[in-house]
Amino acid sequence: MADINVSLPPRPAKVDSGAPARPSTAPEAGPMVDLIELFFFAYRNFVSDPDEVLQGFGFGRAHHRVLHFVNRHPGMRVTDLLDILRITKQSLGRVLRELIDQGFVDSRAGSSDRRQRLLYLTPKGEGLAQQFVALQTQRIARALAECGPESRDHARRFLVAMIDPEDRGAIEKLIARADQAAETRSTPRTRPAG
Repeated sequence: MADINVSLPPRPAKVDSGAPARPSTAPEAGPMVDLIELFFFAYRNFVSDPDEVLQGFGFGRAHHRVLHFVNRHPGMRVTDLLDILRITKQSLGRVLRELIDQGFVDSRAGSSDRRQRLLYLTPKGEGLAQQFVALQTQRIARALAECGPESRDHARRFLVAMIDPEDRGAIEKLIARADQAAETRSTPRTRPAG
């Protein structure tokens, strides 16, 4: 897919017409085409780094998303992954089959319900998922550094606000659980003296 290279002209200065300024967040303010376009370009570049790596494996963005969420939630059920990704069972089945066949994901039967499929990354899958996180963290860190103090908090609030209100609570809980589990896994356990 060809990239479109655009040189954006500087935005014209606003002329004070003496009329009170309308807040830019009001629905009557008109379309926010500039922000929509910036969002598209930002997303294009955000996924471009992992896309280059994925090409070497013959994978696409769906593979990246599966690796990301299974990495964040080891032992997650296939049904939970379907809910998160909002893709068809058939689409997920194809992607999972490729990841399993190439040794990136391990699918295990549940301990209480053998029909349940639980997903884990193999060491090979963990390495690839961590490579993607590192690439995208570098890009986000650069952008936040350019935006100044408190930019991470502002960006987080903005992204949460972009999510449909009825989904926000569940998504924030999902992220918090994954953060807590990751912290628990990375904290070395001390054995009691005995």
